[in-house]
Amino acid sequence: MENNRAVQEQLKELVINNLRRVYDPEINLNIYDLGLIYKVEVTDDADVNVLMTLTSPNCPAAEILPMEAEFAARSVPGVNAVKLRLTFSPPWNPDNISDEAKYQLGIL
Repeated sequence: MENNRAVQEQLKELVINNLRRVYDPEINLNIYDLGLIYKVEVTDDADVNVLMTLTSPNCPAAEILPMEAEFAARSVPGVNAVKLRLTFSPPWNPDNISDEAKYQLGIL
């Protein structure tokens, strides 16, 4: 059981690393550090559940960012299936941005 937990954590880190390669085209920050990814879970069966939001419901990148995020998670070796759910509750706000990304933006 403990070995399975280690595999789940390793897959989660690899998924997060891939999500960091997906950039919001308007803000030029990756979606993970921008705070658009609310949750990444890996099940015992190596399925990945991603809970994601957008900067606003009218986000111009709404058509592509969820697809790119799902593809990024799915492309991790060992991941069985990916379920990405989009939510606007709670709504995204600038407080979601990581400190590193705030520094890059010059707001920290």
